[in-house]
Amino acid sequence: MLEKRKKGVSCIIIGDARHELTNEKIKDIKEFLLKSFDPGKIISEIKGSVAFPGKIQGICRVVGKLEEMKKVGKGEILVISMTDPNYLPAMERAGAFVTDQGGILCHAAIVSREMKKPCVIGTKIATQVLKDGDLVEVDAEKGVVKIIKRLNDKD
Repeated sequence: MLEKRKKGVSCIIIGDARHELTNEKIKDIKEFLLKSFDPGKIISEIKGSVAFPGKIQGICRVVGKLEEMKKVGKGEILVISMTDPNYLPAMERAGAFVTDQGGILCHAAIVSREMKKPCVIGTKIATQVLKDGDLVEVDAEKGVVKIIKRLNDKD
């Protein structure tokens, strides 16, 4: 058992039970998961809170840092962890905002109400699931962002 542990071991705790996985088992599980799941294909909609109602379809632009805000075009969907006043130029061009973080009094929520643009906040995962170029529908009546077409989809 010590020789197996030297090659790699993981421990999973489920409830009160502790399960030890050796390197061989870990490889088997990893292969199974990689063959079975594509998180980008599995998740087709994201839920959050409505900051300002409305419904719009558009190409999403995921912004991770300030220098990337220039890639947001007119009417596109700004997808960002959270906004601050530095992102106002991109917010003015965007057709809607989707954020990972935030509540009803966050910057994105306040600006969306001032600009009267649909906004879904507090999704937790939008920047991880959505990719630049994905066609999405922001339904800020229900707080749902649906992926209509992935950038890499053929049809």
